[in-house]
Amino acid sequence: MLAQRLSRDQLPADAAQLARFLLGRLIVRQIGEELLAGRIVETEAYLPGDAAAHSFIGRTARNNSLFLERGHAYVYRSYGIHWALNVSAESEGVGAGVLLRAIEPVHGIASMRRNRGAPVPDRDLARGPGRLAAALAVDRSLDGVDLCADHRLWLAEGAAPASTGVSTRIGITKEAHRPLRFFVAGSRFVSGPGWLNRV
Repeated sequence: MLAQRLSRDQLPADAAQLARFLLGRLIVRQIGEELLAGRIVETEAYLPGDAAAHSFIGRTARNNSLFLERGHAYVYRSYGIHWALNVSAESEGVGAGVLLRAIEPVHGIASMRRNRGAPVPDRDLARGPGRLAAALAVDRSLDGVDLCADHRLWLAEGAAPASTGVSTRIGITKEAHRPLRFFVAGSRFVSGPGWLNRV
């Protein structure tokens, strides 16, 4: 294994704190005998009672994983086009999550490129939530998996960044003004416009 798996006890039980904490950590995907991994460089927090969160309408069959104890995967189809990977962020029954927006590929890059189905540069393999899910072959079958225990997809230790940037969230209309997007300062793998990524 590339790095030690994170335990649930290590994960902050608060969506905004978890979004910051996950920066620099690894998301690891196992497909057969192969491991794919990327360093998390961009996240967004969606808090309890947040009108922009899928949990705002209450617990449903579609968003049930957002209400699981922190450290579970919530996978949904975004705009009917691509999958997006989130991490549940609070205690059981509280709907909140962290969207993984971008990773820096560190292992299994050739397979990530095949999964993307296009000859793209490393920088663009997983820069943005849809690309990230495609690169790691994440789909609805992984919804609800325990990212602290499952062998198919998990969170692993990594070095916290020297500097973290904060901005408003991207691509939403409700509560878009809230500073709940976090990113590794200076990372070329972060998504979004350049002006939004200044520290």
